[in-house]
Amino acid sequence: MPKILIIGACGQIGTELTKQLRAEYGTDNVIASDVRKTDPEFVASGPFEVVNALDFNQIEHTIEKYGVDEVYLMAALLSATAEKNPAFAWDLNMNSLFHVLNLAKAGKIKKIFWPSSIAVFGPTTPKQNTPQYTVMEPSTVYGISKQSGERWCEYYHNIYGVDVRSIRYPGLISWSTPPGGGTTDYAVDIYHKALENGEYTCFLSEETRLPMMYMDDAIRATIEIMKAPAENIKIRSSYNLAAMDFTPKEITEAIQQELPEFTISYEPDFRQKIADSWPQSIDDTCARTDWGWKHEFDLATMTTDMLVHLRELKHND
Repeated sequence: MPKILIIGACGQIGTELTKQLRAEYGTDNVIASDVRKTDPEFVASGPFEVVNALDFNQIEHTIEKYGVDEVYLMAALLSATAEKNPAFAWDLNMNSLFHVLNLAKAGKIKKIFWPSSIAVFGPTTPKQNTPQYTVMEPSTVYGISKQSGERWCEYYHNIYGVDVRSIRYPGLISWSTPPGGGTTDYAVDIYHKALENGEYTCFLSEETRLPMMYMDDAIRATIEIMKAPAENIKIRSSYNLAAMDFTPKEITEAIQQELPEFTISYEPDFRQKIADSWPQSIDDTCARTDWGWKHEFDLATMTTDMLVHLRELKHND
């Protein structure tokens, strides 16, 4: 049974990843960490350490304290937030990765998961069915840091034999954690607003098509790629990952199937330019072939599940 450390466990993905990994490997085998204790209930749910992802010594100490085998590095500044503070975003997104790669190089840990993103692509990338290998000229600091990270992951694997694994997340949609500052977060907020007041003002235009994935699928993909035999992981930069793609207009229509009175208006802001630079759909054949990836949720089934869970949350509040 591996000992697992999650760095950035209080974030949008980290929270749910921690819960699922604890369900599979046992609570005591999964150590959550973040730069601060933001959620008392989550912090109390199992082993938790305050760890600054930029502090090499803190990370090393935590790994040694618990005898950690695997690290999931989920700490990052996301696309829209990163544009407001480019220097810090670069520092956090890159140096936290170097710390973990160097600890693996030194033999302190056996396996790393590091998430990349569709933000590695840019305006010159083919928009439809974006292939695994293609032009990558990102136009955001988040995308630049993720593309650079992919190259370093591949380098550390090829030169030092580090077992690092990665997937390029599309936009992720979850009912259990609030939006985290990403350009695709409208597709989370829209469900909350649909139930709260029956209307939503979208910061992207109605025909902005983006690749998306329900969080349940994303968490499952993350754990599956880490469980896969090393010989099946043929790409050590990052795998394309896909499930569905839709526009704000299409997600509105899906919600209206269950909430007919729901309305939407559009006021595109600076995030529109970011979204316009990204793919509209993703070809993830390599992930499906190499380690057997299959998504389970489409727009309709995700919408039903989101609304069921959000209604339960509001009922319990």
